[in-house]
Amino acid sequence: MRTIVLAAVVASIGSASAEEAFVTNQLSENLTVVDLATVQPVATIAIGGKPAGVAVTLDGRFAYVTSPEAKALTVVDAATRQVVGKVTVGGGPLGVAVSPDGAAVYVADWHAAAVRVIDPLALRVVADIAVGASPSGLAVTPDGRLLLSADRDDNTVSVIDTATRDRRAVIKVGMHPFGVTIDAEGRRAYTANVESNDVSVIDIAEGREIARVKAGLRPYAVALAQGRGFVTDQYDGTVSVFDLATLAPIKRISVGDYPEGIAATADARRIIVANWESNTLSVIDAAELKVTGETKVGDGPRAFGAFLRR
Repeated sequence: MRTIVLAAVVASIGSASAEEAFVTNQLSENLTVVDLATVQPVATIAIGGKPAGVAVTLDGRFAYVTSPEAKALTVVDAATRQVVGKVTVGGGPLGVAVSPDGAAVYVADWHAAAVRVIDPLALRVVADIAVGASPSGLAVTPDGRLLLSADRDDNTVSVIDTATRDRRAVIKVGMHPFGVTIDAEGRRAYTANVESNDVSVIDIAEGREIARVKAGLRPYAVALAQGRGFVTDQYDGTVSVFDLATLAPIKRISVGDYPEGIAATADARRIIVANWESNTLSVIDAAELKVTGETKVGDGPRAFGAFLRR
């Protein structure tokens, strides 16, 4: 019996260690895979074309990476660490998101004011959806019915019906929204507004901004965990934390230089931050609100999107 129990414990530890970060390094033009159990890099995958955006499928099978310079989307097999496909999307691909069922990949084309819809099986663009100027971050609601696009130069968020591919609402937010994050219930979205140094809180059902939360200088993206919002402040080298219920600020946490991509682990216990100028990945304890780990990655890490493999 004791042997069986020990085997179960070892198995549970092994499964917990499976969570990984797939970090796009724009300047070294590759992906660093970091084991979040040890907070150590375990693989480097060449991508090319100045990779920026990344989205890992919910089942953890694939990572989709945008390369603005190459005008392409690269498909990576997350288990084998191999590039298994590329799609030429044109323009300036930046943000990327995947439908919950993995049947559609969405890429924000910064130059064309459009979202490209990609069939991941056929590896081709199957539709274009017109949005606002300079679309950056993308996010899909948990039920897969809506796609949100942060349209930076229009100071708006586009709401797209994924079934009809119609742009059904345009929501005014702060100045230059970049990253957009949707909560687990699909009720609220949060945009990091680079120029107004704040976060817009959006009621998705009502299709309107309901509040603004002050952040640090040049906020980039938002992660949610334990009833709190975590915002990367590029110019301050910090993560701003606020209460999701009251929207009151809680704390500013110092991380590396020029933090950009940010995400919460599956258990919501840790926040993972990519630091562009430090070439590091920081780990924050979401309850204690302090940095508990750091590791070196590639040159110019952005990790813009859902970059954790759970």
